[in-house]
Amino acid sequence: MAEVKLLGVWYSPFSHRVEWALQIKGVKYEYIEEDLQNKSSLLLESNPIDKKIPVLIHNGKAICESMVIVEYIDETFEGPSILPKDPYERAIARFWIKFFEDKGQAVGKTFFLKGEDQEKGKEELCEMLKILDNELKDKKFFVGDKFGFADIGANVLGLWLGVFEEITGVVLAKREKYPNFCPWRDEYINCTQNKKYLPPRDELLDKFKSRFQAAQAAAVASAAK
Repeated sequence: MAEVKLLGVWYSPFSHRVEWALQIKGVKYEYIEEDLQNKSSLLLESNPIDKKIPVLIHNGKAICESMVIVEYIDETFEGPSILPKDPYERAIARFWIKFFEDKGQAVGKTFFLKGEDQEKGKEELCEMLKILDNELKDKKFFVGDKFGFADIGANVLGLWLGVFEEITGVVLAKREKYPNFCPWRDEYINCTQNKKYLPPRDELLDKFKSRFQAAQAAAVASAAK
């Protein structure tokens, strides 16, 4: 039997991508929660270049980068396909993953930075949502007729974006402005099939609320010096 381990952090959207793929495929695995402030020797040995999670260890071999891991899982294990079978649709799914990787930093800028950097992040995020809203016009999913590779890659926007908006009060993804993106997000969160793969939203709220409060306290302390 294959030995599969996943090094991750439960509240990380990147770890979540890999867990979702493993669960879709029905792969049994050992989950190892990492402390990013005190990284384990196993993580440092398994990903010596970036020293980041997630890392999948399959029969002693380490694979890094969340969507690279998802694609590896899809190709290696039996079960429902995650990537489309059609070559054109597969290429389009990979295109959207590249788009999310290139533009996704806007989410972090919007909610974790202040001042000019935050305002720039808001502009970038709104432009990103505008593009996605146009893409999802007359479509339920990014590629094909079910949630797949591209939708899993967009999980920051599917669940985490709403969590950040609620905590900070900075609400950008408004239904009247993005009438196609918001139904996709609703489906992402509320679809019965997806719910079993999603981390509890209330637990994400508690986790990130404490992180934002700590960041704000640190900023106030720094400003007072």
